[in-house]
Amino acid sequence: MEVIHSAPRSLFLPGTDSLARVRTTPKATPPPNFGTFHDAPRNSSRPIVVCVARKASVEIKEPSLVIRERQLGKFQVSEGHPAPFGATARDGGVNFSVYSSNAVAAALCLISLSDLSKGRVTAEIPLHPVANKTGDIWHVFLKGDFKDMLYGYRFDGKYAPEQGHYFDPSKILLDPYARAVVSRDEFGVVAQKDNCWPQMACMIPSGEDEFDWEGDLPLKLPQRELLIYEMHVRGYTKHESSGAEKPGTYLGIVEKLDHLKDLGVNCIELMPCQEFNELEYYKYNSVMGDYKMNFWGYSTINFFSPMTRYSSAGTRNCGRDAINEFKLLVREAHKRGIEVFMDVVFNHTAEGNEKGPILSFRGLDNSVYYMVAPKGEFYNYSGCGNTFNCNHPVVRQFIVDCLRYWVLEMHVDGFRFDLASIMTRGSSLCDAANVFGSPMEGDLLTTGTPLGSPPLIDMISNDPVLRDVKLIAEAWDAGGLYQVGTFPHWCIWSEWNGKYRDVVRQFIKGTDGFSGAFAECLCGSPNLYQAGGRKPWNSINFVCAHDGFSLADLVTYTNKHNLANGENNNDGENHNNSWNCGQEGEFASIFVKKLRKRQMRNFFLCLMVSQINYFRWDKKDEASSDFFRFCHLMTNFRRECESLGLNDFPTAERLQWHGHAVGVPDWSETSRFVGFSLVDAVKGEIYIGFNASHLPVTISLPERPGYRWEPLVDTGKAAPFDFLAEDLPGREVAIQQLAHFLDGNLYPMLSYSSVILILKPDLTSCS
Repeated sequence: MEVIHSAPRSLFLPGTDSLARVRTTPKATPPPNFGTFHDAPRNSSRPIVVCVARKASVEIKEPSLVIRERQLGKFQVSEGHPAPFGATARDGGVNFSVYSSNAVAAALCLISLSDLSKGRVTAEIPLHPVANKTGDIWHVFLKGDFKDMLYGYRFDGKYAPEQGHYFDPSKILLDPYARAVVSRDEFGVVAQKDNCWPQMACMIPSGEDEFDWEGDLPLKLPQRELLIYEMHVRGYTKHESSGAEKPGTYLGIVEKLDHLKDLGVNCIELMPCQEFNELEYYKYNSVMGDYKMNFWGYSTINFFSPMTRYSSAGTRNCGRDAINEFKLLVREAHKRGIEVFMDVVFNHTAEGNEKGPILSFRGLDNSVYYMVAPKGEFYNYSGCGNTFNCNHPVVRQFIVDCLRYWVLEMHVDGFRFDLASIMTRGSSLCDAANVFGSPMEGDLLTTGTPLGSPPLIDMISNDPVLRDVKLIAEAWDAGGLYQVGTFPHWCIWSEWNGKYRDVVRQFIKGTDGFSGAFAECLCGSPNLYQAGGRKPWNSINFVCAHDGFSLADLVTYTNKHNLANGENNNDGENHNNSWNCGQEGEFASIFVKKLRKRQMRNFFLCLMVSQINYFRWDKKDEASSDFFRFCHLMTNFRRECESLGLNDFPTAERLQWHGHAVGVPDWSETSRFVGFSLVDAVKGEIYIGFNASHLPVTISLPERPGYRWEPLVDTGKAAPFDFLAEDLPGREVAIQQLAHFLDGNLYPMLSYSSVILILKPDLTSCS
């Protein structure tokens, strides 16, 4: 490899003892561009300049790396521009720009696809600390043939973990702004020599990269109308029972979008699908006789890159085809009126603690990107070894840039922020000047201190692009910060309502003392959100999610049984507020199995009559056609009801609470019944009741002269009579069998059941 300068100049690389002079012409002129980088004959007498790995220094010497000159082609090299960050196709070439404030030397590494598989660098361009650096930004501009070429960086500086520095020029680092990461091609398959961490490299963009959006525009559905379905991209269609032609991929989901629409879903939330390594914890599992993998993906390597192994194309076309598959998923979802949210993990990365790998951020500028203590220890508010330094100026700008990219380029409609409370904590070495731009009186903020107005949340909330999309916070972290109801919100953030989950689980299984709290949950949790100026739809209600028990587990196990993964039942949440309905495990009596089905319907009905909803189930649940029918009909019913998606909290003008007797609610510690009637602009009036007692009960219904109550839903009935749809054969007979109760404004409820009745004109009274 050659770097040929058009004028004599001294190339000084920090950490070396002398100047390295490269002279190509006797005429002295001011330092110009780096000149032209191209192949040279093997016997060329021109000097070769190569960046060679060595701790805390970069030397000029004959290359020790394998250089593939004949495959390199010809490149024109110049200083480049500091903005924008990342690799950008422009002016007939590509500009490379990356941040590092503590590095003393840097080099751009070009890697062909063939060399990547062999773990080799194709060519390496040292970056001059004057010509190729502006402030703390290193940059270079190249023109040439980039076909099947990837890139990465080497950075050099202190390797001093006790000071928070991990510079190691033997590592090829990923650009945090890379649009695609190329490495292994197939999900779950190790690389050559059983390597779970083969070299990764970044896609070089081209001015010809295009995608036909076919006029796609944001749906901008009102948040109060959303029914959010949490989905694992691979898990949703990977099993052969899905019948997908492209199972386990973005295209596999596209095949099932009509099914989701039929269910009533108008928003899918994709569990992490930014680049991660599923082989991160690859280890033999003697219990199951297979290997452990990171299936969920909450361990991000690169935040701009879609997970390539979730695409049917894999790394084909250097990852461009994977990008287009993700775009196609979004486009096709929008065509069906379905928004697409992403679950993003800006609280930590896959680099872990001091024993973790050096992949990107750690090798670029560890003390900037992570929260570190004065002696270099990693703060661990994430519970995963490190904590992203979210409120550092550089890091928060990175996060905003990333979110903007997914909205503007990938057309994503919203984000769920995993362990979002970390994004409210003060950064490492946090002081007023660092955070707010000016000094303030008083002590320095301790690293990790919760901030009342976190700069990152402020930036996102006031960004002209991001404030217009849905923003959902998981308002807690592993460091004990719990902000449900108090997350800094600027009146636009919503929250995963963990309190809703806990209260609903307790009440539905019949725990005393939760009737009042359960009623609050049904109304959108005004006790949490009303005083702060937010609305019912700022509460994202859920009973089950990817964390902890599935809905089937919730009614099958009282205790956790995480044995199959070989972790000796030590992982996972221990407090699930679950109940096995009388017998532990899947093998149970017919009576217990019927009760479990009833409880699953109770939970789902509760979600559908609360003010906004979020749900998921595993494939085992969905395989039940009876349960699918129930969910399908319930989601349609919710969509038809004006009163179940209010823009504000319900008042006494619309809502009346009841106990076993009309207008006499029971909020005592021993109460296990909650009932209410709701005026609805479409349905007229609705009665909803929950009996969480182990005893049956007969309830009184509000008396409405000229009208009578007609049952619609009763989870105590066997399918299909649990939902009396208009086209159900035998519907009139089923209603007539209850006439002797309904004539007296009464209704019998089984233990652990819930009901919905609709007020209808009493045609018999007219005759």
